[in-house]
Amino acid sequence: MATFLFDKVVFGPVVSRRLGISLGINLLPDDAKLCNFDCIYCECGWSNAPGQPKKKVFHTREEVSSALEAKLIEMGSNKKLPDVITFAGNGEPTMHPLFKEIIDDTLALRDKYCPNARIAVLTNATMLHSEKVLEALYKVDQNIQKLDSVFEDTIKFIDQPQKPVSVNKLISQLKDFNGKLIIQTMFIKGSYNGKTVDNTTEKEISAWLDAVKDINPQEVMIYTIARDTPVDTLEKVTPEVLDSIAKRVNNMGIKTQVSY
Repeated sequence: MATFLFDKVVFGPVVSRRLGISLGINLLPDDAKLCNFDCIYCECGWSNAPGQPKKKVFHTREEVSSALEAKLIEMGSNKKLPDVITFAGNGEPTMHPLFKEIIDDTLALRDKYCPNARIAVLTNATMLHSEKVLEALYKVDQNIQKLDSVFEDTIKFIDQPQKPVSVNKLISQLKDFNGKLIIQTMFIKGSYNGKTVDNTTEKEISAWLDAVKDINPQEVMIYTIARDTPVDTLEKVTPEVLDSIAKRVNNMGIKTQVSY
């Protein structure tokens, strides 16, 4: 299926299913995906898709600040400021070596031009060993961490990390935020390479719920496929299934947002 890359440092604003009117920031290359996951559902396609350059370069701190300031000035003049400034783009934003400094720049620009806007980061939780990344994530309004499963084999199959993921370590790191985070989970069904894909089984959901309860986030965002994916044998999870999962999270006293 057709996938796409964001071709600008600052993109949008777009209407986000989860965040509202979102102005996106892409710290990664415009012409390639740069990520330490290669999720089978990623709208940006595969990390080493044909035609992508071998050398992949991050946008500079100066490029990001300049592009964001120009866009916020433009939006302000049109009286259409964003609800949220979202770090997402063509891969994993926290991999940028100056991620913390860019977050600091963004907070300053937000305070200057659109003080009511939130700062959000969509991350796969792989860089939580970095003190600088942690420091930056504590500063943002919406620290959104991926948790697609609590079974290492499922994570390996769906998210395809470059390095093995220790679920025990991951959950411990997420607990260290003391609730100042949002858990985001993609639920999918279908098949990939001849094997069944389904992280909505009772085994998966029960274990995931236990982890969510242990982490105790301020919110949980659950969603399913909405755009094209690099694997054409994946399926959307039905609203009924997503609602049933959300009800179980709500019953634990944790706010839940569902995107169909």
